[in-house]
Amino acid sequence: MIDINESVMQFLLAFVVVGPLLGAAAALLPAPPGLKGKSPGQAVLRHGVTVTGVVLIAAIVLALGFDHDQPSKMQASTDISWIPALDVRVHLGIDGISLPLLVLTALLTFLCALYSYFKMPSGPTPKAFVALLLVLESGTLATFAVLDLLLFFLAFEMVLIPMYFLIARWGGEGRAEAAWKFILFTLLGSVVMLLGLLLIGIKAGTFDMVALATDNGRSLTASVQVIAVLAIGIGLAVKTPMWPLHSWLPDAHTAAPTVGSVLLAGVLLKMGTYGFVRILLPITPDGFADFAPYLAAFAVVGIIYGSLACLALAKQGAKGDLKRLIAYSSVGHMGFVLLGIATMTPTGVNGALFANIAHGLITGLLFFLVGALKDRTGTTDLDALAEQTGAALYGKAPRLGGLLAFAAVASLGLPGLAGFWGEMLALFGAFDPAAGLSRPAFLTFMAIGAFGTLLTAAYLLVVVRRVCMGAAPQEGPKLADVQSYEFAAWTPLVALTVVAGLWPKTLLGLTDPAVQQLLAGGTR
Repeated sequence: MIDINESVMQFLLAFVVVGPLLGAAAALLPAPPGLKGKSPGQAVLRHGVTVTGVVLIAAIVLALGFDHDQPSKMQASTDISWIPALDVRVHLGIDGISLPLLVLTALLTFLCALYSYFKMPSGPTPKAFVALLLVLESGTLATFAVLDLLLFFLAFEMVLIPMYFLIARWGGEGRAEAAWKFILFTLLGSVVMLLGLLLIGIKAGTFDMVALATDNGRSLTASVQVIAVLAIGIGLAVKTPMWPLHSWLPDAHTAAPTVGSVLLAGVLLKMGTYGFVRILLPITPDGFADFAPYLAAFAVVGIIYGSLACLALAKQGAKGDLKRLIAYSSVGHMGFVLLGIATMTPTGVNGALFANIAHGLITGLLFFLVGALKDRTGTTDLDALAEQTGAALYGKAPRLGGLLAFAAVASLGLPGLAGFWGEMLALFGAFDPAAGLSRPAFLTFMAIGAFGTLLTAAYLLVVVRRVCMGAAPQEGPKLADVQSYEFAAWTPLVALTVVAGLWPKTLLGLTDPAVQQLLAGGTR
């Protein structure tokens, strides 16, 4: 780690949040400043790569300058009064909980911009595409960095419009309906969430998340906490997405362009679970404890439901779409995240945060790979893919087949890869939940969740067998193997999946002290 002045850290965090927004405005200029290309479209795509690359570098420097000896402390903090009448402040800061999500967002957005430079999705002008991508990045980064409830809501909502247009204008078949379903579900959930946030701020007399977490619910009555948890929880559950509020997700993923699916799964879903940890757990602990068993029950139903839906799609002759299958797998994986949070224990919450990062890396890689398969074959239908590859992707395109198999076994939770630790810790948390929660109920949830891991292995291995493991390549046109730009975009995800799996302390060392402090009575 490196020693960086606090004022420099403050500037870096502010730049990480605001920089993409400035880049989006610059992308809409007649010619992005300082960049040239063979065409205006190429120039603006290069501008997107440059801006997201600079933001990623700033996020990495921020992580290097972070005081890893005090991950529970809010660092790089900026606190400026914005609307004095409502006591709304421009309050930014990062701790061991938000830093990994910040870096993951910057990394995935850069990789998406790099991939799009070489493989721009078909649709309108690249100017609008790059601008929307950068606005989406700014809103997501702000969600993980702001420490005011109203600013959190604004950042939370800021991502909806760019994602709507990415799906509606650059998506595939059924994109208009999928985009409308996405925006309607998330907006309706957010309206309810805003009411809960306003209730907390008005009753507690402040919207400052640090002050509210330190207060640990003492200034809020039991009834206020219950109402706030219900209202805010609905909005967060839609974005997560939790069963049965998940139905917008498969359509959105199926219709979205490749980079839209990567960012939706890798980043946007994390905003919901982050809100559970950052807002509900420390600010309304008593109200959250009342709802924790129900949250855990919905979580394990989601695990089983998502896995069974994937098994049905993976079945031969079922006309299963591979993108849709991976979307349903996210319902199951995020179920483990919610189960870990519902335990209200350091073990479970740490598992949830680890699973968040692992899911972002692995599912982001899976959507990149499925997008590459669609570019080569023109389809994501499993039967059509098996027919075109002769069910022998290993022979047709060995590197692509190998990467698909790697991502599948990482997603099913193979020990030694990132997918293992989060789900295991979530189950361990359910084995011994927080005081006041029913242990028999959580032991039942643990058993159901453990069964879900077997179903996950079943459908992913079926997919690998159907697409990759034919006896020999069939005659016919060859498939292009991994290209250099794809190698550049996917290698960081593969490497980080291995590093997080072999050295989980890299991440848990950051999150655990912050989680311990959060559960003990807020953050400093």
